[in-house]
Amino acid sequence: MKKATRHGSRVDLVETLSLSELTMFCDTNAQWVISLVEHGVVTPITQTAPEWEFTAPHIARARKASRLMRDLGLNFKGVALVLNLIEERDALAHKLAMLEASRP
Repeated sequence: MKKATRHGSRVDLVETLSLSELTMFCDTNAQWVISLVEHGVVTPITQTAPEWEFTAPHIARARKASRLMRDLGLNFKGVALVLNLIEERDALAHKLAMLEASRP
């Protein structure tokens, strides 16, 4: 869901989903999303649970968490660990590609 936010005279479009929209997107329930937040898998941009909103990176993480739990049978702690390792691997691969590209 796109939402406009004003910054003075500038308007930015931000991709966000509310708690209920995220549950529909991941085909799950609010308690599942709350558990993701409690285990540090996703972080809402607002701090009050009923008004939680999630940005694109956290929406993607929630979707990946759903697939990991469904396909591999991981629990919340396992999902958090796997997602962090995947992101760390991707960051290292990006750094390696940058170093290789800068070599003569």
